[in-house]
Amino acid sequence: MLISPARIPMNPNELTQLLKERARTLGFDLAGACPAVESSLWPHFRAWLDAGFAGEMQYLERHAQVRRHPHGVLPNVRSVLVLAMNYRTAEPIAPGPKQGSVSRYAWGADYHRVIRTRLRRLGELHRRLVPGERARGVVDTAPFPEREFARMAGLGWIGRNTMLINRRFGSWLFLAALLTTAELAHDEPTTTDHCKGCRACLEACPTGAIVAPYQIDACRCISYLTMEHSGPIPAEFHQPMGARIFGCDRCQEVCPHNKTTPRSEEPSFRPRNGMNPVDLTVMGNLDVAGFDLQFGDTPLARAGYARIVRNATLCRRFTDTTVPPRGANLPENPRE
Repeated sequence: MLISPARIPMNPNELTQLLKERARTLGFDLAGACPAVESSLWPHFRAWLDAGFAGEMQYLERHAQVRRHPHGVLPNVRSVLVLAMNYRTAEPIAPGPKQGSVSRYAWGADYHRVIRTRLRRLGELHRRLVPGERARGVVDTAPFPEREFARMAGLGWIGRNTMLINRRFGSWLFLAALLTTAELAHDEPTTTDHCKGCRACLEACPTGAIVAPYQIDACRCISYLTMEHSGPIPAEFHQPMGARIFGCDRCQEVCPHNKTTPRSEEPSFRPRNGMNPVDLTVMGNLDVAGFDLQFGDTPLARAGYARIVRNATLCRRFTDTTVPPRGANLPENPRE
């Protein structure tokens, strides 16, 4: 009887290197590893919920406790490989008469689908390398604080607009993670906040949703109002919303760290015809079937037919109001 030799456990450094290399070949621009520990921001998140800043996003309250530690997503998790993809492609075109703007992350295919496919492939390599361990890929639909763990993995810092900011790619990043019960070699966390005293995002927010540095009242945020809020949009936000039909990039557009970021070559994220900008008349006159056919595989599907038609109808009242150009309405000195 032949006895197979005992399998030599893979070294954490080797495992991490192989996973990172595979991530790069799959199109991820950044990859960093960190320990699976309790989130240091959980108390702040709990206070944010208690302040009512989540609005109608009741799912955040339902799964709040799970966000406290990654083992709520994957039992016995030991490490997290945090990943990021650059989605800066073309520059936004200011909408003209009867046109509206869509946040640039939604110009192309639904990034959830794009990234999940690549996470599965990364998970396949993980299973081959450490068959006795388990892994789970997540991309902002699981109750997992990606931005905090991205900071812990050395991918960047959390800016005053609560976005993760990387020195090279700015904040134009989709975040994902591979949670694993295996041990990885951990990167050094980012400990420097390069926002310092800058107030550009706070001053430029059309609705004053950034109520304080690192704190957003979602109930005032145009992204929330156009995607998550049900029912009529409050009148006080109609004029600030302007021609925005889905999302708002204002706080990112004025960020100094986003001025010289590289363009993404990912074909899936390139703007589709009619998305930059959109025709409000066509959008507002779609039926459910037409909406599903045209936008069913884009991020607009999350908002759903009723909200998009509501937004388009409202924006048509302000067709003479375009989204302010990059740098408009900034204070002369955005430093405190």
